[in-house]
Amino acid sequence: MKKLVWILVAVAGVAGLIVVYRQSSQERQAEAQAEQPVAAQALLHRNAEGALVLTLDAGAQQRLGLVIGHPVAASVPRRIKAYGRVLDPAPLAALWADLASAEATLEASSREFQRLKQLHAQGQNVALRAVETAEATLRRDQIAREALQTKLINGWGKALATRPDLSNLIRALVMREGALIRLDVPPGTRAEPPQAVQVFTLDRPQQPITASCLGPAPEVDPQAQSSGYLVLVQDNPSAGRLAPGQAVWGWLEQPGPARTGVLLPASAVVRAAGQAWVYVQTDSTNFVRRLVSLDQPSGDGWLVSDGLTAQDRLVVTGAQMLLSEEFKGGIRVGD
Repeated sequence: MKKLVWILVAVAGVAGLIVVYRQSSQERQAEAQAEQPVAAQALLHRNAEGALVLTLDAGAQQRLGLVIGHPVAASVPRRIKAYGRVLDPAPLAALWADLASAEATLEASSREFQRLKQLHAQGQNVALRAVETAEATLRRDQIAREALQTKLINGWGKALATRPDLSNLIRALVMREGALIRLDVPPGTRAEPPQAVQVFTLDRPQQPITASCLGPAPEVDPQAQSSGYLVLVQDNPSAGRLAPGQAVWGWLEQPGPARTGVLLPASAVVRAAGQAWVYVQTDSTNFVRRLVSLDQPSGDGWLVSDGLTAQDRLVVTGAQMLLSEEFKGGIRVGD
């Protein structure tokens, strides 16, 4: 009896091994098929212009999940991306306080000089020496006031230093009801004073904060050797989340005609060999990889001003899969 049991156990074990072997063999076959190009009929060749063409039948396109769309003709303002930080208003407030004190001192010495000068002219008991001393004091106070005014202009720019509402503005900045920001353009970039400014924080890159340009920054950044602009966030609820020293970035809208071209969704762009590419469907089964120049970000995509039209049929979903098919075909992307 025991011998029969052992025979049955052995038979069952062998059967189990056979099932496991068959399952493992099927899995290896499935993995091998997955590593092969999606369609056995997929072809890589070059057309008469020398462009690389990938041919996929309808079934392969469906398995790759390709979605075809048209780029959208668009006209967008010229913009430059800038980087910067929120400035601490404390030094500005301290300098403004010193200037206000100097102006009050100057006003007092001016009145005293005028009083003594008038009494001396009327023959009152005021010596000429006292008038001269008052005049010297007045002159000293004028120099002190002018020195502080020059320091304010050199350190913060003429547009800010000469604002008639500077006192109220500084109060708002200190109370975090506004924010003063310096935005620098990349070194070597030529920029004009922006017509409009949008500021973004690093933690909320999709929520623009409207700002106004005060004018060029009064000095070059000593480390980056970049120039930039002072911009002001005012009368905006978002100003409260802009803390001194906080890193920000922004768009500086440039004067002049808008850029025209087509808008590409970000999903249509693939990057390889250090360049940007899109796939254009030339007919029902052929796809051509085309080099594009991404002129300017716009929304969730890019503006391209040359090389594409609104009539082109682009792969807007699945472009990365097509690039993988090229790699499987053994053709370098840069070829």
